Amino acid sequence: MASGADREKFLESLSTFTREHQAKQWRGTFAEFVRDIVGPQSRLVTRSSHQYVWDMLRWMQRREQKESDDNHFRLFSHELFGIDKPLQRVVDYFKAASAGSEVGRRLLLLLGPPSGGKSSLVILLKRGIKEYSLTDEGAIYGLQGSPLHENPLNLVPYSLRAEFRETYGVDIQGDPSPWAQSVLEHEYGGDFMRYPVERIFLAEAKRMGVGTYAPHDPTTADIADLIGSVDLSKVSDYGDEGDPRAWSWSGAVYSASRGGLEMIEILKVKREFLYLLLTLTQERNVKVSRFPLIHVDETIVAHTNLAEFRKFLQEKENEALLDRMVIVQVPYALSYLDEARIYHKLIAQAPMFREVHLDPHTLKVAAVFSILSRVKPSEREDLDSSKKVRLYAGEDVEGFARAELQRISAEQEEEGLSGVSPRFVVNALSNAISRSEAKSLTSMEVLVTLKEAIESDARIDAKQRRQWVDFLVTTRKDFYNHWVKEDVHKALFVSFEAESESLLGKYLDEVEAALDNREVSDPITGETRAPDERFLRAVEEKINVSDAGKQTFRQEVVRKAMVAYKKGESFSLDSHSRLKEAMEKYLFEERRDVLRLVSSVARPDEDAREKIAAVEERLISDYGYDRHSAREALNYVTTLLSQE
Repeated sequence: MASGADREKFLESLSTFTREHQAKQWRGTFAEFVRDIVGPQSRLVTRSSHQYVWDMLRWMQRREQKESDDNHFRLFSHELFGIDKPLQRVVDYFKAASAGSEVGRRLLLLLGPPSGGKSSLVILLKRGIKEYSLTDEGAIYGLQGSPLHENPLNLVPYSLRAEFRETYGVDIQGDPSPWAQSVLEHEYGGDFMRYPVERIFLAEAKRMGVGTYAPHDPTTADIADLIGSVDLSKVSDYGDEGDPRAWSWSGAVYSASRGGLEMIEILKVKREFLYLLLTLTQERNVKVSRFPLIHVDETIVAHTNLAEFRKFLQEKENEALLDRMVIVQVPYALSYLDEARIYHKLIAQAPMFREVHLDPHTLKVAAVFSILSRVKPSEREDLDSSKKVRLYAGEDVEGFARAELQRISAEQEEEGLSGVSPRFVVNALSNAISRSEAKSLTSMEVLVTLKEAIESDARIDAKQRRQWVDFLVTTRKDFYNHWVKEDVHKALFVSFEAESESLLGKYLDEVEAALDNREVSDPITGETRAPDERFLRAVEEKINVSDAGKQTFRQEVVRKAMVAYKKGESFSLDSHSRLKEAMEKYLFEERRDVLRLVSSVARPDEDAREKIAAVEERLISDYGYDRHSAREALNYVTTLLSQE
């Protein structure tokens, strides 16, 4: 549930949206359009569809950066997680296309596994176009009533376009459609200065500048769905099938004119469809049998899955088509933190989840399992899958610098293009909740449910089934065990924060003395002694710092502490995640017997019951558990301790 401050922030967002989207209606003749609109904003009214989408993306990026107060690349950051690189490539495509490069003459194809975010990305682009057209900056104008919403400036005769360029500093691209020419001739006697112009607002629901085409059955698909056909009901009115007014301009290509067309599963369509779309992208025109070339300016964003793409590659005659596409791979997320955010977004949309409590690690353990299924074995023997998952989540891993991450990820080009899909996990979560009577879902219950889902899925072969079950075991051992023990430990010892910071001070004093080869002075007695090497190693061994590597680790800690000191900042455990982990494990080992006693007494006395109740309450109040999950966490940690 959002806090009061969050609700106030959202109300402000609503108010800001209303102010920015006070769309102003405008209608007038072509003469008024040139005088009142073109003069003040000539660049905006001559934008191509690629330029329009590029301006929309920059507008959205400015808005998101303003909300986040940082300079990192952000786009659709509330909706898409873990695909920043593909998003950046899409942005780069529109940037290059808007500048007039050859990229703008290529069809943009998003390629990736099912449920990886391709469709969501395109949907957000279409929503962005709609939203942007409501702003002053995104104002766009078209010939009134035109099924192609064409740019009014297309009416300017070629003999006057050079003078237009000299006057306004911009070029006019495109010709009036057969429909517009017919209206101009029959209704306005060829006087284009009287032709009515209006501001248009792009929206898919109105078939205005945004369109979608999905080939439900490629064998029976009719190209008329894209470019229209003769309207027999009107032929009798106009007496000629070649009259533009007797043509049905309802094709998806026309409805998407001036904006964008989404092509779903594009490689399933007939080859003639592809040639039409690629010609449209490259030449900005389509050919209909009864008319000359029809100028259509729109951005085409297509997407398909890997199976269809590999099948397409096997046919040599498709090589020419591939050369006219810009392919952007959209893999699954490889950070379990991003993956968990995807699950949170998906389940937040389902009513059945709203009354169910999830323990703080439920979505993370499901996400770790998914990432383990997506990563590929590394070329380095010392980099196992668990370490790789941590690196991709931005965590510190012994022996690996974060700067190496790009090189490690480049080892496997197809990493993230296969594995568990978000839909598989969310379906399993839904099944677990439907069976739960406690209105509470714990991490262990999720792991069990995922195991059942794997074993009952007929699509998964025996080898993959065993492998995925092994990933669940790895998730529990290498991730969940650490998380739940840490929660229970902190909940048991209220003084943990103070203790750990005190321990940090002692560690820094001992390390500095050891590095400087000097003795440590006792603050009470004043006596001096050698640095406590046994204590230092007891801490460092908790995170597998070897004896050979201890000097490097200690120098790194001192260096970070000095950097913080020079900046006027305090050096805390949060400043060094690996040292924090070491301190937590050290304290946990020191208190192991107390924890075992409190949580495992078969018939606890009053004092033990009070301690158990206090731990439960702290897990609930401070760490995101409810009664059901807190008790399971305590019981589970007790079992772990009894096995050690």
